[in-house]
Amino acid sequence: MAQKVKPIPEGYHTLTASIVVSDAARAIDFYKRAFGAVEVGRFASPDGKIAHAEMKIGDSKLMLSDEFSFGPSRAPESLGGTTATYYLYTEDVDSLFNRAVEAGATVKFPLKDQFWGDRTGHLADPFGHIWALATHKEDVSPEEMMRRGAIEMAKMAERAKGA
Repeated sequence: MAQKVKPIPEGYHTLTASIVVSDAARAIDFYKRAFGAVEVGRFASPDGKIAHAEMKIGDSKLMLSDEFSFGPSRAPESLGGTTATYYLYTEDVDSLFNRAVEAGATVKFPLKDQFWGDRTGHLADPFGHIWALATHKEDVSPEEMMRRGAIEMAKMAERAKGA
């Protein structure tokens, strides 16, 4: 009797990001150095571009490929920006943040303890993707988060007035 195939393959979560970059081979190397990614596999197209690659970062998979003119997605460099931020939890955000910067990431927002209980900072990788690195430090009730969030939004509005 044939074993039933799992609708979500072993090692995957319900949602898995798949990104497009301008140089997938270089991106794989960067993600290894910056985030400790482990390459699971890659499939090259006849012209040598990477049609599909998979990496594991922590307990999650990240799929990626080079940009193809016939594909449905574009790399951030072709778009002139990106429409997503990848939120990456880690046990030691300060170390991982510094490691990523040393590997070539650019700081967009420095590390800071946030009102919702995470310590986060935002980086741009060399391919235009934005990564929010975080360590959860405090469980905050929804009511307290709303209170703190209102204070933070008021501060942001004041800073915007002065700009």
